[in-house]
Amino acid sequence: MSPADARQAPLIAIRGLKKSFGSHEVLKDISLEVPRGSVVALIGPSGSGKSTLLRCINLLTVPDGGEIRVGDQQLAFQGRATRLPKDRQLAAFRAGTGMVFQHFNLFPHMTALHNVMEGPLTVLRRPRAEAEALARSLLEKVGLADRADSPPDKLSGGQKQRVAIARALAMQPAVMLFDEATSALDPELVAEVLGVIKALAREGMTMVLVTHEIAFAREVADQVVFMRDGVVVEAGPPAQVIDQPQQPATRAFLGRLHRDT
Repeated sequence: MSPADARQAPLIAIRGLKKSFGSHEVLKDISLEVPRGSVVALIGPSGSGKSTLLRCINLLTVPDGGEIRVGDQQLAFQGRATRLPKDRQLAAFRAGTGMVFQHFNLFPHMTALHNVMEGPLTVLRRPRAEAEALARSLLEKVGLADRADSPPDKLSGGQKQRVAIARALAMQPAVMLFDEATSALDPELVAEVLGVIKALAREGMTMVLVTHEIAFAREVADQVVFMRDGVVVEAGPPAQVIDQPQQPATRAFLGRLHRDT
């Protein structure tokens, strides 16, 4: 692929992705493209396969079939015959995707600053001064410059999640993956995390979000993908999928959400 073709190609391309846990087929022939600089929101009921799809993108979960390409790194999966790349290539593949989970998974014995520094120091082998400068700039980016020396137990849930976002950004990924990043937060803390994600979107960061925040998905996403029972039921711009859904399953799901709120 030429440099010009690479710039025009989707940053993420997924073809025929399949994943089962035992006899339960969680992902059934999923295909999806994520253009460079776009935000894709995955919505749908619990158990529809959204989080599994996200974990497959950076190989925290290994698919049973299909293909995934992130940037110029491409892998094909053939069940038990799949041969994962060696550690260095696997690390390079995962380095292209920064992932933020529901729970923050910060190192409890490290300050916010050292949590953000750890990846550049140990994985990217950056000099300590360079890693610290990067970490301080990212903490400032997420509004936590004044909490650099705070350990996680001195931070609110929203602050911990913003440190987790800074930690993922410190690896300088091509794409950010968010797995219901606000679902474990008290309602009054949700807005501060969504504000950071909105700022990343304005800067052109490519992102895939699993979210139940439908109003947020409408505001920030370029494409909304509705999943149910391991398949993509409907995909398109927010104005179509959220405001004028074409499929009965999408209408039913959004109708239940409106009734619950």
